[in-house]
Amino acid sequence: MALSRSARLGAVVTAALSFLTVAASSAPTHGAPGIGDSYFPQAGNGGFDARHYALDIAYDPASGRLDGRTTLTARATENLSSFDLDLQQLQVTDVKVDGRRARFTRDGDEVRITPREVLRKNRTFQVAVTYGGVPEPLSGPIVFGSQYGWMKTADGVFVACEPNAASTWFPSSDHPSDKATYDIRIKAPKGLTGVANGRLVSTHDKGGSTYTHWRESRPMATYLATATIGKFDVRTGRTPAGTPIYVAVDPKLKDSNKVDVYAVTAAATDYWSQVFGPYPFEETGAIVDDMPQAGFSLEVQSKPAYSAVRSESTIVHELAHQWFGDSVSVERWKDIWLNEGFATYAQWLWAEHKGTRSAHDSFRADYDSVPADDSFWQIEVADPQRDTMFADAVYDRGAMTLQALRERIGDKAFFKLLPAWTKEHRYGNANTADFIRLAERVSGQRLGDLFDKWLYTTGKPAL
Repeated sequence: MALSRSARLGAVVTAALSFLTVAASSAPTHGAPGIGDSYFPQAGNGGFDARHYALDIAYDPASGRLDGRTTLTARATENLSSFDLDLQQLQVTDVKVDGRRARFTRDGDEVRITPREVLRKNRTFQVAVTYGGVPEPLSGPIVFGSQYGWMKTADGVFVACEPNAASTWFPSSDHPSDKATYDIRIKAPKGLTGVANGRLVSTHDKGGSTYTHWRESRPMATYLATATIGKFDVRTGRTPAGTPIYVAVDPKLKDSNKVDVYAVTAAATDYWSQVFGPYPFEETGAIVDDMPQAGFSLEVQSKPAYSAVRSESTIVHELAHQWFGDSVSVERWKDIWLNEGFATYAQWLWAEHKGTRSAHDSFRADYDSVPADDSFWQIEVADPQRDTMFADAVYDRGAMTLQALRERIGDKAFFKLLPAWTKEHRYGNANTADFIRLAERVSGQRLGDLFDKWLYTTGKPAL
């Protein structure tokens, strides 16, 4: 069939417009300086997917100076003319992309890197950043008013970075939605031990320094990375079920520690493996450091870090996070109840397991202890806001939500749901809507009213 002259001209114009549209869509862009998280808009970076971090750091406790080289392997998710990394305070001295020196500029906590050639979509590339300085911890209302991040101790450093402090000690895409595997190499003065995530690959002394190499082969969010350094008494072995265990305890705390961290860690790791599904990492353990100024402990991946807060209940809470928070990580920080509510509920399950109190009684004790006019009930658990993201309600009302769900759908469905959740999102990210959908699928019930009541509505819910 032949076309008229006007039709032919129209076809040419249409083809030209289509070509321009395609060309525009494939034009190189600047990767976004943040992923747009409502709590930390500049955290993380757009345009690439982090795959692996090789961290090489040298720390001098006397001066507080850190010198490092981070080599990030990533995949471009769009055609990139430049991209950003997050780095707070420290000075960058050199950047290379695929072994070739690249231009870089600083804008606050963002390092913008311009490689010599465009990084095409789906290309895997490496960026190596050399940097140094004296890291400082972050502070403010977010983490119970405590400092967090890179915190100097009497003999080294205690590193606990939730939610946004990993970038105080290494350049990164500092958001839990961009997980990667890690090799962490630590140089410290001889006599000190560097402890990081995953399995210990090697350790040796050379000159006046001790070198340790750790490897985390499972995807990890940046805030869960650590490079804690100090004097430690180390105990290794296996849990009764066979999981390798590594526990490092500051000798200053040996006599004051009222709980056997090694024994509780082994027992809780094995028990949660029965309740929540297989243990998701290669090793379990703990880092117990003399850092009383840090008023918290943290679910560091494979080795929770304990400071002034040490008890059996705290240990089982942080170990539950290995499933809820570490393996299954939040998609956005507003979903933090998926970490803290679940780990708090695990404390109730542990008491039930030990025969000291049922989860129902723990629920009623918490519920009854808070008057209806208390500000506790004014936090919207599903979106608690940045400065109150670790408010008591996120922990306790989050746990109450799970007990209310358990009593609604019954034990059979509830204890099928928990391992189904950790299996479906293993090593990935998820949000509250994902959990609600799975709970409805497993239980065969519509549950919107329950979650609206406990997560999305302020005020004390009626029982």
